[in-house]
Amino acid sequence: MLAENFLHARGHRPHPSEIHSWERSLPVLANTLVEAGLGDVEMLIEYSLPLTSKRADVILAGVHPATGEPSYVIVELKQWSRTYQEDGDPQLCRVDAYADPQLNPIEQVRAYCDYLVSFNGAVEHTPESVAGVAYLHNAKDSDVRWLREVPEDLHGRLFTQDQRSSFQTYLRSRLAPKPGGEAAEILLHGKVRPSKQLMKVAADEVRNREQFVLLDEQKVAYELVMSAVRKAQRANHKQVIIVAGGPGSGKSVIALSLLGELYRRGVAALHATGSSSFTETMRKVAGARKTEVQRLFKYFNSFMEAEPNDLDVLICDEAHRIRLTSANRYTRAALRTGRPQIAELIDAARVPVFLLDQHQVVRPGEMGTVAEIEQAAKAQGLDCTVVNLDSQFRCGGSEAYLRWVTHLLGLEGDGSVVWEPDDKVQLLTVDSPQELEDFLTARKAEKYGARMAAGYCWPWTKKITPEMTELPADVVIGDWAKPWNVPGDRSLFGAPPRALWATEEAGFGQVGCVYTAQGFEYDWSGVIIGPDLVWRTDRWVVDRTASKDSELRKATDDEIGPLIRNTYKVLLTRGMIGTVIYSTDAETREKLRELIPAAQV
Repeated sequence: MLAENFLHARGHRPHPSEIHSWERSLPVLANTLVEAGLGDVEMLIEYSLPLTSKRADVILAGVHPATGEPSYVIVELKQWSRTYQEDGDPQLCRVDAYADPQLNPIEQVRAYCDYLVSFNGAVEHTPESVAGVAYLHNAKDSDVRWLREVPEDLHGRLFTQDQRSSFQTYLRSRLAPKPGGEAAEILLHGKVRPSKQLMKVAADEVRNREQFVLLDEQKVAYELVMSAVRKAQRANHKQVIIVAGGPGSGKSVIALSLLGELYRRGVAALHATGSSSFTETMRKVAGARKTEVQRLFKYFNSFMEAEPNDLDVLICDEAHRIRLTSANRYTRAALRTGRPQIAELIDAARVPVFLLDQHQVVRPGEMGTVAEIEQAAKAQGLDCTVVNLDSQFRCGGSEAYLRWVTHLLGLEGDGSVVWEPDDKVQLLTVDSPQELEDFLTARKAEKYGARMAAGYCWPWTKKITPEMTELPADVVIGDWAKPWNVPGDRSLFGAPPRALWATEEAGFGQVGCVYTAQGFEYDWSGVIIGPDLVWRTDRWVVDRTASKDSELRKATDDEIGPLIRNTYKVLLTRGMIGTVIYSTDAETREKLRELIPAAQV
C-alpha cells in the first residue's frame, strides 16, 4: 500500500532499498508510539520538504500536552548499528554500509527542522512547535556515542536502541495522547513561502551571516571542504573536492555558503566561474557596497600566473564550463603554454573545489567533467573526493519534472513520456509566442518573476549605433518580434546589461539565451524552442544550419546534437514555479500537446 501511494504521489516506484527501510524501521516507530500511549498521533511518512525533492522519513503530528497547540516531531530513522568518527569532524561520520562519509543524523534532522520552519507558513512563526529526533533503533549508545559531540537542542536530538524508554518519555513531552489529524492537515496545507533566490541573499550570505539551510549531501559537501581546509592549515596537505549535481541541486548555494564562512574566518578563498553573467551578477549583488567582496569573484582564466597554493580555497562554480586552456586571442605570447585550465585551477589552491553538472555543457571545448578533473588530480598524485547531490531545489523541487525534461530531450531513459502533473511545478504549452508573452505578463502582474528565453536561432545585432532608439527586434516569429537581451556590459534603452538580464526586473522585455540564463532561476520560465530542434515522426532532429551561434557552428557532427539538447535542458530547468513552452515548428507543437495534455494556456 505504501509503495502504491508513493508511486501515485511521486510518479515513480520507490527503490527496493527504500521499501526495505520502511519494512525495518516504520513498525519499530509505530510500536514505540503505541507503547507510549500515542497511537492516535498522525504519522506523515516520506514527507516532502517544500520546494525541494528532499523528504523527511516521518513527521509525527499531534497536540502539545501543555499548550494544546499543534506540535510536530520530525523523526529521521536510521538502521545503523555502529558509526565511526570521521577524522575528528563531528559533523560527519563513517558507516560500514557506505563508502563515503555521512552527515551526523543530529545535524541532518536539525537542518530538516530549520528548513521546514523557513518554508512552511504553518510553523514559520512558531519554530518551537517543531522538534527533531534521530532514532537509531538498531544501535547501542556506546557504539554511536561520538555523534553527540554535536550539540543537541530542540531541533536536533539523538535516541538509540537502549534509550527506547527515554525516547517514549520525550515523545510524551511533545505530543498528547490525542488524535493528530487536524495538526497534520494544518501542516500539509501550510502556505509555502517562495524559495530564497540565490542573488537576493548573496550579499548577506557573503558579508554577514548564513542565509541558506544546507541539507544532507549539501551539508556533507560543505563539511568535507571545511575539513580539508583545517587539514591544509595544520599541515602541507592538498585535496581536490568535486561536487556534482543536476540543475537546482544546490551547487551554487554550497559555493556561497562556503565563501561566506571562509570570508568571515579570514581564510584566503576565491570564487571563480566561466560565466560572465554569473560572475558579474555576483560582483554586483554580493559586492554592491564593498570593493573587496567584488574581488572575491573571478573567472577561470584568471589563474594563468597564479603562484601554486597561494590560495587556501578556490571554489570553481559552474565547473562544467572549464575549457581546455585559458589562452584566448588576447593572451600574450609568453602565457600561451598550452597548459590545461584544470591544472591551473588545481594548482592555485590547497583545496580546489569544483561544482558541476556534466549535462550543462553547451559549447564545444567545454570539458569540466568528473572524469577529467579526477584524471587531472591523479596526474598530480592528489586525493580527490566526489560528492554527488541527488536532491534538487529548482522547478519546485520536482524530480518528476526533471526526469520528464531529460526523457523529452533523449538525454536519459527510453524516450519522451507524457507529463503527469504533480503539486510541485506547472508545465504548459502554447500555440504562439504572443500567448507565451501574454501568459508571463499576467504572472508578472501577480508579482511573480518571469523571463522568456530561446534557442540561439535568430541573428543577433551586436553593434548598437547612435541613431538607434531601441534594441533591434531580432527574434522574429511571424508578426511577433522581440529583442535579444543586451549584448554588452552596460544598460541600453532601459534594458539591463547582459549579465543582469536574469536578475533585474527590466530583463523581461528581452529574450534571453542559454548564456544569460545558465546558472540562474526565476519564478516563471517561457521557453521558445527554435528550428534547430524539431520533432519528426518518432524522434528529434537537430538542424545545425538553423543555429546562429558562432560557437556551436564550430562543433563536430557528433558534438552538435548533445550540445543543442543540453541547451534546451538548461532553458527548460530555470523556472521555480512553472514553465511555458512554445515551438516554432508545427509538428513539434503537436508532439508537445500530446506530451502535455490539457495543459494549454
